[in-house]
Amino acid sequence: MAHWFHRNPLKATAPVSFNFYGVAGSPAANKICNNLRTDRARLLEMFTDVTCNPDMMKNATDAYFSLLQGFISSLDGTTQENKMRFIQNFKWTDTLQGNVPSAQQDAIFELISMSYNVAIWYTKFASRMADQIPRLITPAEKGRDLEARVIDAYIIQCQAEAQEVTIARAIELKHNATLVAALSYETANFYQRTLHTLEPECSNKWKKYFQLKMHFYMAYAYCYHGQTLLASDKCGEAIRSLQEAEKSYQRAEELCKEYRQTKGPGSTARPSEQLFFLKLGALVKNTLEKCQRENGFIYFHKVPEEAPQLELKASYGLAEPLAFELPPLSEQWSPEVLNTFDLTKGAKNDKAKAKPEEEVKPMKEPDLKPQKDTGCVVS
Repeated sequence: MAHWFHRNPLKATAPVSFNFYGVAGSPAANKICNNLRTDRARLLEMFTDVTCNPDMMKNATDAYFSLLQGFISSLDGTTQENKMRFIQNFKWTDTLQGNVPSAQQDAIFELISMSYNVAIWYTKFASRMADQIPRLITPAEKGRDLEARVIDAYIIQCQAEAQEVTIARAIELKHNATLVAALSYETANFYQRTLHTLEPECSNKWKKYFQLKMHFYMAYAYCYHGQTLLASDKCGEAIRSLQEAEKSYQRAEELCKEYRQTKGPGSTARPSEQLFFLKLGALVKNTLEKCQRENGFIYFHKVPEEAPQLELKASYGLAEPLAFELPPLSEQWSPEVLNTFDLTKGAKNDKAKAKPEEEVKPMKEPDLKPQKDTGCVVS
């Protein structure tokens, strides 16, 4: 299944030491800084650890975020800005911009960027296993991960791919054709909606993936809708629906080739090589031939020139996103501990020894080998 889905690369980040010598004025403050450094490093290691599971990821995420919130939240119950928010510079790459990093001296930028990586990790984990950001002072540029359109695209992609599992399950359990057609149509619309959210040139490869999936599930919708029409003795309309399914399937095949040839970040999925993809092609062909045979021997219906309008609504089975909640503030933080950070003294940097610019290295992800039989069977 990992090679059925397109996955953009994880965000990469420069190391952060949280060394606030002179600023951190108590053992408790120093302990928080040390824990921030080690918890961040541990979380980053989790992203590329093939043995990491959701429980491990959640524990590592909660440990780091609960401490990081002490740089963001007001600890005295007032609306006053936390004095620690802007003390540390953070550098992150974007999933669609290659290895060119952007930096902000803002703990909220770190929280959002790391949350982004956690979310992408969950999509990668899911494929292997077959809210707004108004508080940022620096507005997001076009095509950057923090831009609303890019975030929306990721959200819709997650919903669409979750629904793909529902479709595979419905087919495996031989649910009625009307349900499969409705679910497929809804999923195709998810991918079509995603296309409208992406404009920057850097997303061309990603857009090709959404296009091929949209046409693939439109082919599924027309194919199973044709089966419903045939069962209702509407053989001419069934033939026209299957012809449209064949057209959509052929377009999906073409887009698979275009997608592989399009340059861009992320893994290259290979849907056209998967059994789930190939099975649909055979199903469309065989069902169309069956409809044509029965029309020639039994129905003698005229085949309409216009394709049937798909106004299908799935009554159940639609994927609904779960609300994300940050962990509670770490118990290590208190107003008293915060007061022991003295920003007037400033962090003691060793200016005598000029340090080179920190390099942001790409995340090295596990190299997963495709399986021979990826029929999207969900047990």
